[in-house]
Amino acid sequence: MLLLFHRTTATTAAAAVVFSRFSSTTAAASNLPKPFSQIPWKHRSKAIKESQKALSEYLHTTRSLPFPYADNIARNSPYSLSKIVSEIPFSPATFENSFQRFLRYHPVNELEFLSESIGLNSEEKCTILPPNTFFLSDWKHFDVVCALAGLGFPWIKLGSLCKELFEIDQWQLRKKIAEIKGFYGFNSVCVISICLVFPRVLYDEMDGLLTDLKTLFLDYDLLSCVEGNVDSVLDVCEKIKTFYDLGCEMGKIGELMGRSKSIFVEYSKEGLISKIDYFCKLNVQKDQIGLILLSRPDYFGFDLESRVISVSGFLKHFGLNEIEVESLEKKYPHVFGRNRIANMPHIMRSVDLGEWFFERLKNESPSLLDRYAISCTEDLDMHYADSLTKIRAKRTYAHALKKLNFLHNIGFGENKFAIKALFLLNSSSSQLQRRFDCLLRCGIEYSSLCAMVKLSAKILNQQESILEKKIRFLCSDMGSSLQYLDVFPGYLCYDLEKRIRPRFELHRWLMEKGYCEKEYSISTIIASSEKAFVARISRIHEGAAKKWEEGLNERDGDLGCGEGAAAP
Repeated sequence: MLLLFHRTTATTAAAAVVFSRFSSTTAAASNLPKPFSQIPWKHRSKAIKESQKALSEYLHTTRSLPFPYADNIARNSPYSLSKIVSEIPFSPATFENSFQRFLRYHPVNELEFLSESIGLNSEEKCTILPPNTFFLSDWKHFDVVCALAGLGFPWIKLGSLCKELFEIDQWQLRKKIAEIKGFYGFNSVCVISICLVFPRVLYDEMDGLLTDLKTLFLDYDLLSCVEGNVDSVLDVCEKIKTFYDLGCEMGKIGELMGRSKSIFVEYSKEGLISKIDYFCKLNVQKDQIGLILLSRPDYFGFDLESRVISVSGFLKHFGLNEIEVESLEKKYPHVFGRNRIANMPHIMRSVDLGEWFFERLKNESPSLLDRYAISCTEDLDMHYADSLTKIRAKRTYAHALKKLNFLHNIGFGENKFAIKALFLLNSSSSQLQRRFDCLLRCGIEYSSLCAMVKLSAKILNQQESILEKKIRFLCSDMGSSLQYLDVFPGYLCYDLEKRIRPRFELHRWLMEKGYCEKEYSISTIIASSEKAFVARISRIHEGAAKKWEEGLNERDGDLGCGEGAAAP
């Protein structure tokens, strides 16, 4: 029994290695079948080993491929291998011989196996690999793959390099790597890791980047703080890249990174990105965010997720006086109350203080952010608390709470305005977020958009394409500006084709013909009831009502919000 347990455990572990490799290389193709699923579980590990061995021998013996390359291809292409295995009737006693016989009479697509083993996805295969080519010997760039593998680059990561290096001669690559080692003093592990994250160093002049990395790795001795293998140094390089992705200038941040080298050891890449994304929500220049985080690494250790804050208390803590806070609360009442510190960047943008808050973070001690605390009764809104209790008692409370969290995330506090908006929203939280982002992309200021949601939350019940059309019509055809939505956000709630466009075009016709001397506001044209609208145009010109009836035989009158819907 004990022997059986050990054997089963070993089988499970061996198969898990293959399946983990499969899941990592085909994560984007979730509709694909699991590899080797047609083989019974108890025989699967043995069948995998036998098929890998047979393929490796075939590539090495029959196709004259050096054994290390053949072995890497066989071990790191589970999906391609499983497609071949699926064509062979499985029998535990004859599988190995059957698979070998299949390879003798059915040449495999070697490029398909290679591309999977080095980590190319399906899109990259189409752009990189030549069509109708099966054999590695027919692919002129295979020598680049072999050269990189011979220099010590991990086989399964070669795809990230090959995409940019196929047109470079292998001897040029070898020469470039030798130059980087000699001039900057990096060891092989360091050079491989740098090249995998910054492949451009192999074909372009990147002295600024390499100088920064030399300062960090060698002058500040970061290499002594991590394990001396490719995976560990590669992880550090990926963290470093996040700061260059923010726009930090290469050649200018080596000293900053060196003085803050602990962040590259103590925090995961995900942890760094999480904090970076947090400050990016302030919508300030991203390179400045990178610089402040490198110069003040303490921010990476703060809890910026779960802590509860009072918006008014937080603003006072950061330097606003009582009068300034009261003025903001009158202008943006929907923002005030309690919220989570995770939503602070959007809260600041909701009251037009994003840049001010960032300047305070940049000029004050990081401890100012960490020292803030709220009392148990500060800014506690009992109306909100009672409403939340009623929401939790409903069958659809989970859906409602997600929508409520969306409102808090964009800057609404725990107050009556959030509850009122919640009951007007009839879409999922993800749909609401997409529509909110769509309106931001259209050019509406963040604080203005939040105020619009407070006044007319139903604008977020419409699809993005419909919102874009209405804004385009407002600015292009009506000649108005986005600022008009500050006073009349309900414009976005009316049907474009059945109400906005025909009413506006009729009024334009009246103006062009000289029948109407008064220029009515957009809200007067659009928001009037059908009866009031017809009465007004009849007073302007006796033939206008007839023209309206002829042009709109199938119109809807006053509708609820949504496309084809009108705000009250």
